[in-house]
Amino acid sequence: MNQSNGENNSSEQIQLTARVTATDCGRRLDQIAADLFTDFSRARLQQWIKEGALRVDGEQRAPKQKLLGGEILSIDVQLQPEGDWQAENIPLNIVCEDDDIIVINKPADLVVHPAAGNRSGTLLNGLLYHCPQLESVPRAGIVHRLDKDTTGLMVVAKTLQAHTDLVAQLQARTVKREYEAIVSGVITGGGTIDQPIGRHPVQRTKMAVVSDGKEARTHYSVLQRFHGHSHVRLNLETGRTHQIRVHMAHLRFPIVGDDAYAGRFRMHKGASQHLREFIQGFGRQALHARALGLIHPASGEQQSWSIDLPDDMQALLEVLADG
Repeated sequence: MNQSNGENNSSEQIQLTARVTATDCGRRLDQIAADLFTDFSRARLQQWIKEGALRVDGEQRAPKQKLLGGEILSIDVQLQPEGDWQAENIPLNIVCEDDDIIVINKPADLVVHPAAGNRSGTLLNGLLYHCPQLESVPRAGIVHRLDKDTTGLMVVAKTLQAHTDLVAQLQARTVKREYEAIVSGVITGGGTIDQPIGRHPVQRTKMAVVSDGKEARTHYSVLQRFHGHSHVRLNLETGRTHQIRVHMAHLRFPIVGDDAYAGRFRMHKGASQHLREFIQGFGRQALHARALGLIHPASGEQQSWSIDLPDDMQALLEVLADG
């Protein structure tokens, strides 16, 4: 297979060729293409076939066309911007960056992706400024999200090939995502929460444990216990929206500062006035994506990163230790 990609250009040029083997005789074009060009999703390859960007012996064919073997498949496509988002000079705390991925330590109060009411000032806007080529990668390379007020590690794909690979890893659940949280209540031991999550039946902006939801599993262990609170470590097996926040609230150990899921503010008996005021003024859910592990999409090597708790959570632990 031959490939050349345009360089020093925010819009990437992809040129690839591959020969169909005799063993593929009688198979559909889109199926063969998916086996030969594994850097790209089947849906994208089907789109390129329909557009004529993926050809058979230089001719446009239908995705369902059956091939005989020996044909040359060629891709020649100029990737186009995936959205109309604007690049903005937003500081990024980059933990690691190479030609294929960026690992970022996201701060609190930063929305990851533009949406209604948040068209600017997001991580995506900052990524486009830092790396203009991301305009031709879906969602500017963002393959998973953290809530606005959750801090910690995220990986971003810099190329379409890396994006396809990382999405596949997430779907295969081989990406390691480890979190730390401070929750209300004293947890006696670790365990696994295996409860389906879906849209809240009444409050549609929230998620909830519902019988017809998507499978969701969170593993948790206790790092430290305080009088009335616990410091916990959590590992995601699945990645549902608000999964940790919903699961911990379902266990009746809601995350400190989580206005959406913690319910009415409560404090244990004997809590000092300083502790009460500190927790009331914490201002966000005490949740941090501490560690991230994955297979590098280009080298195939296992890589991992970890990042310390942010200052506000460190301060909260100190106040809890003082009672």
